[in-house]
Amino acid sequence: MIHPNGAKPDGADPIGPLADLVQDLYLRELKAYKVPQVKANDAEGHVQKFTIPPTPTSPEESDIASELKSYETQAVDVEGAAGEDGAVLPEEDWFEEEDESITTAGATH
Repeated sequence: MIHPNGAKPDGADPIGPLADLVQDLYLRELKAYKVPQVKANDAEGHVQKFTIPPTPTSPEESDIASELKSYETQAVDVEGAAGEDGAVLPEEDWFEEEDESITTAGATH
């Protein structure tokens, strides 16, 4: 008689002996496995030799003296000062006020 779940009433498992055979083979091979010995030169050919890169030169150190001299001789720009021809430049007004006649009477921002 076969039960609804497919098991035999005597408890015998149809794949039981096969599962034990596979497990026994696996365990036997696992126990027989020998880890290969690691040698000091195993990494040769797979890893590049490390060399310390040369220290970079700073771009500021290349010509500091001449750059300092050109900085000291630069003309200073002062706001509101006289132009090249001696005339005083007009001061520009960068702020533009909104024309209140364009906006509606009840509008608020």
